[in-house]
Amino acid sequence: MTTTLRPSGPLRQNAGGARSRPYEIRVNSRRVGSLLIASDTPFGPTVGEVRDLVVDERDRRRGRATVAALAAEEVLRGWDCRRVRTSVPADSPGGLRLAAALGYTEQGRNLVKELPAEPPALSAGVRGRPMTGVEYEEWDGRARASYAADWTARGMDPEAARAKSRADHDTQLPRGLDTPGVVFTVLEAAGVPVGRVWVAPNEEGSYVYDVAVAEEHRGHGYGRDLMLLAEHAALAAGHRRLGLHVFAGNVPALGLYASLGYRPTRFHYAKDLL
Repeated sequence: MTTTLRPSGPLRQNAGGARSRPYEIRVNSRRVGSLLIASDTPFGPTVGEVRDLVVDERDRRRGRATVAALAAEEVLRGWDCRRVRTSVPADSPGGLRLAAALGYTEQGRNLVKELPAEPPALSAGVRGRPMTGVEYEEWDGRARASYAADWTARGMDPEAARAKSRADHDTQLPRGLDTPGVVFTVLEAAGVPVGRVWVAPNEEGSYVYDVAVAEEHRGHGYGRDLMLLAEHAALAAGHRRLGLHVFAGNVPALGLYASLGYRPTRFHYAKDLL
């Protein structure tokens, strides 16, 4: 029996070259699953994605998903894509095995923590306080530039990365420090600011959008205290779940989050199309 892809909807394409199309996974004439192939990512039309790949339960463990993923890569090559991305839920062992078998490399992961009623106390000698307006203005310029640089380093065109940074910050912080629900907290050690954390609501509870220890104060455990301050902010907002995203190469952060009880919910992968 032959596993193939069959379009299940029209090809959508815009003037910038972005495309997307849904497909059915078929064994001969029988439908056994589905997926969406797209090149409408923020990285531009040369980076595609395989989304929502699902094989029906009775047809799993027969290589259907592998053939479908490889066929999806061929579609993306035909669209002149040079790189492919995909996202796999952490509770999908088959999807995780498939990504590894096909040579995908982890780029990052989403994490979440179920919060206790009261977070542990901060370390001795540190405290959190609200960020001031002056500190926010200083942070805003650096944050926008750093965010754009992160996207550029991940393969996005520099101008597109700057535009994305402007759009995302303007959307998340339309009123700056006074945006409803947003909490910016500065961690002080012996009265000296050593880091900051930005927490805001999302659809699942609260989310850490930015957290950083000042470079000259790293290596003293302040990252843990900042994350505890994030828990305080989430609980004060009435939320018992706190989420965040971390890049795969940030080994110290991964270790910190694991020690604090965060668990992965989704893994993000990519590979080059040769």
